[in-house]
Amino acid sequence: MLLVALAGCDGKKGATQGTTLAAPTHATDAAPWPAPADPIGLTRQAGLEPETHEFFAYHVHAHLDVFVNGAAQPVPAALGIDIHDPAVHSGPAPDGTTEYGGINPPCGKPCISPLHTHSDDGVLHTESQRNEPNRLGELFTEWAVALTPTCVGGYCKPKAPIAFYVDGKRYSGDPSAITLTDRKEIAIVIGKPPGSIPSAFPK
Repeated sequence: MLLVALAGCDGKKGATQGTTLAAPTHATDAAPWPAPADPIGLTRQAGLEPETHEFFAYHVHAHLDVFVNGAAQPVPAALGIDIHDPAVHSGPAPDGTTEYGGINPPCGKPCISPLHTHSDDGVLHTESQRNEPNRLGELFTEWAVALTPTCVGGYCKPKAPIAFYVDGKRYSGDPSAITLTDRKEIAIVIGKPPGSIPSAFPK
């Protein structure tokens, strides 16, 4: 069994053997990374303007896969959504988890980012009044997870191999600059890669 040692960006060490991860010191040290508190504050930190409901003038979907030593990691539901606002609806997703959205009537105050996740299926929704794609770095700011060419969360090169893929092709630029255009497939591979790299938006 391949052993890949993964160290955090802050110098803390974790190790994986197969797909079992050491317990992280902080939520963003090692995957999985949950949806953080203060989604609206993080939306503003990402440079986006939260709204009182979804807008569909510009409506596109990209997809994100994250793998650590071959194991798929969840992209959590409700990134960029204040699920505690009473106007935000929730219900069962096809996989039995909970999904959020369907805001009608609008919230009494801003409760949703134009870039968000409704469920944990990895689909990144841009539902905006502006005809302009968002970027992966904005999503990771809303997720409160580090994303640079050398670090993802607490995993950093050179101790942790990290590779980025767009539509199945290796991407060597700054991952935070990847545009979230419609039906784009993005994969982040940390440590040992999975058996295959996703190359197309899931059906």
